[in-house]
Amino acid sequence: MPLERLKRKMTKEVMWIYVLKLLKDRPMYAYELKNEIKKRFDWVPATITSYVVLYRLQSEGYVTAKWGDESTNSRRKYYYITEKGEKLLKDGEKFLRDIIQVLFES
Repeated sequence: MPLERLKRKMTKEVMWIYVLKLLKDRPMYAYELKNEIKKRFDWVPATITSYVVLYRLQSEGYVTAKWGDESTNSRRKYYYITEKGEKLLKDGEKFLRDIIQVLFES
């Protein structure tokens, strides 16, 4: 099914852009990101996929992580977008806008 493949390619296979978009709004922990993707973008990533994507983004310098502070008694690891991540998000958004424009204006 071509439409199902398109949906998979535009969601799970580029999950990083959804993660960076959400982290631009505010820091979040992994499970929270998964739930926000469902709420805001109407698709559900696998839990393990969320962690894999976050690990890759962190190892490549697009996000950083900090454990919750003692004042909130949080034991969660919060992820923050970096400047490098903001640039990647901006470049990804531009690429998608350009593709949409080419597809629908021709």
